[in-house]
Amino acid sequence: MNYTYYPGCSLSGSAMEYDVSTRAVFERLGITLTEIDDWNCCGATAAEAVSSLLGSALGARNLALAESMDPSSDILVPCSACYLNLKKVEMERREDPELAKNLDTILGEEDLAINNPPRVRHLLDVLVNDITADTLLQKTTRPLTGLRVVPYYGCQCLRPYAVFDDPEAPTSMDGLLRACGAEVVEWEMGARCCGASNMSTKPETAKKLVQKILMDARGADAIATVCPMCQLNLEGFQKAISRDAGTDLSISVLYLPQLIGLALGLDQGEVKLDKNLALMPGFMEKLLGFDIVIPH
Repeated sequence: MNYTYYPGCSLSGSAMEYDVSTRAVFERLGITLTEIDDWNCCGATAAEAVSSLLGSALGARNLALAESMDPSSDILVPCSACYLNLKKVEMERREDPELAKNLDTILGEEDLAINNPPRVRHLLDVLVNDITADTLLQKTTRPLTGLRVVPYYGCQCLRPYAVFDDPEAPTSMDGLLRACGAEVVEWEMGARCCGASNMSTKPETAKKLVQKILMDARGADAIATVCPMCQLNLEGFQKAISRDAGTDLSISVLYLPQLIGLALGLDQGEVKLDKNLALMPGFMEKLLGFDIVIPH
């Protein structure tokens, strides 16, 4: 099994633990990830504000590069924002002949073209539908028994393209986490917005959204995420939000592949646990019980 891999900007910098743990999990499972050569930014939110065509062209170039490398392999994208932007180009180009024509002109400047682009797929989609929870159950060597986890999906991997899960009541992470031995805690905030980039532009509004999420996560040992922006908002502002709420809302926040990797027998260094901003003592004590070396 092989996938063309698009890491995106966040996974190359501030969310490197997401990238490293994803690569490590797939290597442990014997699955090849081939990074797109000379990939560029997906456009994030900034490009669209400047020019809709620019935003589409940035994504289209990545699709063209992936097609030129291996048109038969799906494009695996861990970052939810990158997934949304690349998926949007895939869908809109197919439905809008004028856009397709404009993109072909732009890509032609580099002798690139999109003829039959590979499917853009989120990491979670691949884990659930290609790898499956049954495979993880068979491969788990260090089950996360007793670890209470709430799965947090955020917005962009589910909306507006409901490709692999229900955007209002997602459950795709549940089976994966249970296969790894963790207990999935029922909650109501898995698909609620974390505020995204409003944490920079309208921080008070975003903090209120995160506060609701952290409040509902109380009683769990960790939150599992699949989005760098969500990860940053949920783990990076816990002290300020706890202060505003008048109660301690601290909780460990990990990327889903980090938890899967630990269950598959990878050590903390192999999933870059030392890069996480929020790792609580109680969570670490449980990990020690799984015979995992935790950084100090």
